[in-house]
Amino acid sequence: MTVSSVVNNKILVVAPSWIGDTIMMQPLLIRLRAQHPEAVIHVFAPAWSAPLLARMPEVTAAIANPFAHGEFDWNNRRTLGHNLRREHFDAAYVLPNSWKSALLPWFAAIPHRIGYTGEARYGLLNERHRLDAAALPRLVDRYAALAGPSGAPTPEPRLTSTAEQQHAARTALALPLDAAPIIFCPGAEYGPAKRWPARHFAAVARQLAQKVGVTEGNPLFGTGGMAPASAWIIGSAKDAPIGEEIASLSGGAVLNLCGRTNLEQAIDLIASARGVVSNDSGLMHVAAALDRPLVALYGSSSPGYTPPLSARATILSLGLACSPCFKRECPLGHLNCLEQLTPEQVLTVINH
Repeated sequence: MTVSSVVNNKILVVAPSWIGDTIMMQPLLIRLRAQHPEAVIHVFAPAWSAPLLARMPEVTAAIANPFAHGEFDWNNRRTLGHNLRREHFDAAYVLPNSWKSALLPWFAAIPHRIGYTGEARYGLLNERHRLDAAALPRLVDRYAALAGPSGAPTPEPRLTSTAEQQHAARTALALPLDAAPIIFCPGAEYGPAKRWPARHFAAVARQLAQKVGVTEGNPLFGTGGMAPASAWIIGSAKDAPIGEEIASLSGGAVLNLCGRTNLEQAIDLIASARGVVSNDSGLMHVAAALDRPLVALYGSSSPGYTPPLSARATILSLGLACSPCFKRECPLGHLNCLEQLTPEQVLTVINH
């Protein structure tokens, strides 16, 4: 008997630890909600992800994961698992492939524990899926497949953001309420091999600042009649230096908000943007899940594995012989996969 044929009134999902992967999880939640409309779905995830999970209608509650990335801590995992027994979960879906990530549902004595075999998790999981990477090249499809066979395409992630939330974010940050910016997301937590050069972002910003409105009838970035184009940079405090570099190189044509926003505000600023230009990063997936017009820039990584899931996203990747290499830093020392991806190519998409 598969878990999809079992009546599940209460479901626990053990989430991944990255923004993009957490968004890739949502189609699984959508399928579980469709299969079990009356079920409550709790997500065990890092505390930072609570604002993200709050924008997923399928999530009933979030349970904070107190363990640092890579931390084992057998005793505290066992204690937390035993405490969760009183919640009487019917099923658990374990998305990370690590052995330790499967311990919590096992300690919690959840009867149906589903996930990929991963690190030899025999016994910890009692419904183990064997991954066929060729049949499921995208991470989002791998997660969604854990809900069981479906004749329908994998649904796209969709985060919520209301006009009131967007107004509140701009008010809290003293930003103009009527601005229609293009947002830059120049960060990439994984490493510099995923980061488009600061001078390229700056060149785009200068061109946008010189342009009044956008081309009439542009299907990607809206219609004309707007005020002169502006750009805002969003990222974490770690991205503040590159944000400052872009702002300086642009001659003041861009507003650097890196480190000034929390995740909730970042979601709402992106939701109210005219468009987004982003590296392959968590915020790129946020923009796609908010269905914003998006230019997604790929260098060392592959859009075949974690593409932005939106019809309004345009992927730019040069497809050089040396990419994707999946390295944190360019092993050849030139980063041609991003250096040679020009501002003009990005502007062509924006102005098309």
